[in-house]
Amino acid sequence: MKKVIQVVGLGPGAPEQLPLGVLKILRSGAEVFLRTEKHPTVNFLRQEGIPFSTFDYLYETKKTFEEIYSSIVSLLLERVLVVSAGEIVYAVPGNPLVAEKSVELLMQEARRKKIEVFVTPAMGFVEAVCSALKIDPIGGIKVLDGLALKPQDLDPTSGLLIAQVYSRHVASEVKLTLMEVFSDECRIKVVKAAGIPGDEKIEEIPLYELDRLPWIDYLTTVYVPPAREKIKPRTVYPLDSLVEVMARLRSEDGCPWDRAQTHESLKRYLIEETYEVIEAIEEENMHKLCEELGDLLLQIVFHTQLATERDFFDINDVIRGIVAKMIRRHPHVFGDVKADTPDEVRRNWENIKQEERGPEKNNFILNVPRGLPALIRAEKVQNKAAKVGFDWPDVEGVWKKIEEEIEEFKEAINSGDRKKIYHELGDLLFAVVNAARFLAVDPEEALHSTTKRFIQRFSYMEEQARRRGKRLENMTLEEMDALWEEAKRNQGFSTKNSHKILV
Repeated sequence: MKKVIQVVGLGPGAPEQLPLGVLKILRSGAEVFLRTEKHPTVNFLRQEGIPFSTFDYLYETKKTFEEIYSSIVSLLLERVLVVSAGEIVYAVPGNPLVAEKSVELLMQEARRKKIEVFVTPAMGFVEAVCSALKIDPIGGIKVLDGLALKPQDLDPTSGLLIAQVYSRHVASEVKLTLMEVFSDECRIKVVKAAGIPGDEKIEEIPLYELDRLPWIDYLTTVYVPPAREKIKPRTVYPLDSLVEVMARLRSEDGCPWDRAQTHESLKRYLIEETYEVIEAIEEENMHKLCEELGDLLLQIVFHTQLATERDFFDINDVIRGIVAKMIRRHPHVFGDVKADTPDEVRRNWENIKQEERGPEKNNFILNVPRGLPALIRAEKVQNKAAKVGFDWPDVEGVWKKIEEEIEEFKEAINSGDRKKIYHELGDLLFAVVNAARFLAVDPEEALHSTTKRFIQRFSYMEEQARRRGKRLENMTLEEMDALWEEAKRNQGFSTKNSHKILV
């Protein structure tokens, strides 16, 4: 015999809103189970002589709503297998397909057990509340569960209907979550018993008063109107989904590799992804740049997840911090400070940074990050020294310093002292970086560009040798030099005074 569970909605609460189709199923003679008898329509069922059983006792014996709903589903599935008629009825408040977790779980489990579930809807709380508030949901309404509300669920550009605010304790939790996005004074509407004549109640209050209302009960819904000013629509793909994926990967049943990582072990990947972004920019490959920016963003979310697990900070703290910093350091945009040129903006930025750090942390040199690439770090150190006047008056002093360092480097080489060679080479590179600074040339980019050209030319040599049936390691220096000059000509560069690895 085919086994069937009829799931019906009891509507918002007024008996006259109970659909005839639902009433017919309830009167069919099949066993009726109510998720809860705490619903105004239940008194009408008693008057009509419709017998039923309820699952209210589970709310007293189970610790969580997940346990309650799972138990309801198990009991329903067990019962339908043994009743002689092969059919039972499960009735829930409102619309069974709106904010009704037990019905969602029931349909999933019934499908696995090959038990048919038919759903007959009724008016849900959404229609009842919208009707009571005289708002059209087509303008944008997001329905949320007050028992599982999270800050990332809140979209200020949409109207928010928050259901299951059934007690002042739940109202307090909802209020605190809303305050992470909305101001304490934000005007909200609290609706009780929407659509039930004589019982319906609507009150508009500031958000901070939400948990002070004495009449909140299981028929209460909170409505937060959409913010209309100065708020741009959210992106189609918010950051929340990536945060949730990373949390899943780091969970007990997640990915073993991801679970084994630490801030220290991830450093190399952060550096690699950064350079891959730079490579995409240099190639002017927007498709690749999009992909590499995603990989870099993953590293940020990964480090944030590690910190979240240890209760240091979460992604909201990261975003909140950088937003506040950008506003604070751009007073010429968000305040009344005047800054008309990039140099004025840069000076303001540095002054604000110094004020933020305080006098005890304003050591110019020590504030240069140690993890920077050597050329970039050298340039930053020189710039900071120059700001306090420790600098050459003009580039001529730099040229003389480079010449001096070249001679000292030669002397070190002739001495054969490895330690001295090491130090003198560093001095020479430091002096060359100084020249680049005076000439407004990025030394890191300049060296990177040269390395890139060398790779391109050497690759050309390898390809030409292959086409001629040769290998570079078997060619003479003169043959390779000729290929090198050919590669330079093909790139459009002069071949004057070029030789071997010189570029």
